[in-house]
Amino acid sequence: MTKGLEKLQKHIIKKKGKNSALHENSRDAQRLRRAQGRDDKLEKMALARRKMDRPLLERAKYFQKSIQLSDGKILEMEEIQTLIKRFLEQFKEELLQCKKQRRPGRPSSAREDLMRLKVAAGEKEHQNGFYMPDLADENNILLLKKWEGSWSYLATLKWVRISSTGNVQISRFPPKGDV
Repeated sequence: MTKGLEKLQKHIIKKKGKNSALHENSRDAQRLRRAQGRDDKLEKMALARRKMDRPLLERAKYFQKSIQLSDGKILEMEEIQTLIKRFLEQFKEELLQCKKQRRPGRPSSAREDLMRLKVAAGEKEHQNGFYMPDLADENNILLLKKWEGSWSYLATLKWVRISSTGNVQISRFPPKGDV
């Protein structure tokens, strides 16, 4: 329960005067329904926002683990490209696993279709510029190693888009458009 609904319930309980039970269409009952509706709407919006933020959090977590495995040193472009390819391979492996589980002659599952879309989107993004933390900056690597998993901390990092040809373009967080 959020503060708005709690405040309203507290206010209704403390009312002076005739202390009777709420009936269905009383003013207080209507106020409670509106407050509950507001709280539900806010909760639904927060859930949708977290769902949209999850891919970026997973991406940052992957590169944080990669930095920890490389002992926090600055990475060369070839190493960064291999990390990107390994990140994209995750979805390809999952797609292959879905294909193996499917019986011959059966239509693809929703999960398989989703993985196919993720693979295609990942390859397209890699061609145009893969969005990731800057792993060629020592200060950024230190900040990424300290990251504890929160969304707000990611804004302190430098982000770049690295294309498959090796072009590096400085970007901002959070990204505008697709990731």
